[in-house]
Amino acid sequence: MGTGDFREYYIDPRTDFGFKYLFGTELNKDLLIGFLNALFHGTRVITDVKYLSNEHLGTALDTREAIFDVYCESESGERFIVEMQNVFQRFFKDRSIFYSTFPIREQAKRGEWDFRLDAVYTIGILNFVFDEDRESSDYYHHEVKLMDVETKKVFYDKLTFIYLELPKFTRGEDELETLFDKWMYVLKNLSRLLARPAALQERIFTRLFEAAEIARFSPGQLREYEDSVKAYRDVVNAVNTAKEEGLAEGLAKGLERGREEEKLEIARQMKLSGLPDELILKCTGVEPNDLDELLTSGK
Repeated sequence: MGTGDFREYYIDPRTDFGFKYLFGTELNKDLLIGFLNALFHGTRVITDVKYLSNEHLGTALDTREAIFDVYCESESGERFIVEMQNVFQRFFKDRSIFYSTFPIREQAKRGEWDFRLDAVYTIGILNFVFDEDRESSDYYHHEVKLMDVETKKVFYDKLTFIYLELPKFTRGEDELETLFDKWMYVLKNLSRLLARPAALQERIFTRLFEAAEIARFSPGQLREYEDSVKAYRDVVNAVNTAKEEGLAEGLAKGLERGREEEKLEIARQMKLSGLPDELILKCTGVEPNDLDELLTSGK
């Protein structure tokens, strides 16, 4: 794919570059603020955010690191991890719980401390559907908190996990009622649009469509985006090929059924296709050491 070969007018937020460019840069932080405010439906109003380092190491040299797509802090101290996840990962929920421990732990203070914590939100925008509620076509916005199972009341309201299942959002332009609906529509359909829809007249979407115009990119940005699109399409093709060849009935089913050898085979094929290690680790959940051994061992 060469420069100028794009038929799309706007970038795809589901790509790694597209998502981080729109929501993870200081230049476009008003887009992140707008998305978060729409997500919370006015229950909290965020006026500013500060981007934090998205790379986090464990407390010891041999512990696993975490790399977030977007990590920020609001003016009131709330921490937000925002992730775009394109491929089902068997332990994705575990990973999101693991991720939440970093913003919790980094709030610890030396010396006297009363253990008061600011709220932590882990937000996953998913390009797949959770298997356990696959039949609930209208249930695509999950908000999870610690709950007392007896009283059914929230036990602790400072730790929240939000999962948005994009495939379940099927509303058309004329069915968009809330600002949140409009953001979901944009996240799923932006790269397919030729112009800003009439239903998206809010000022924040004027900014979004301006920022998302591929024609505005510098040659360097365009190359980065081209690489990101290729990686995204390679992942999609790897999933489809796995389905066609019966490899774990596709990537999603393979990880879901938990057959380690199938997961490693898919990772090996992605490695042979030239996909970056970070992307393979994120999509398959294999251990870095296992990935390093795949090609040399032939497994």
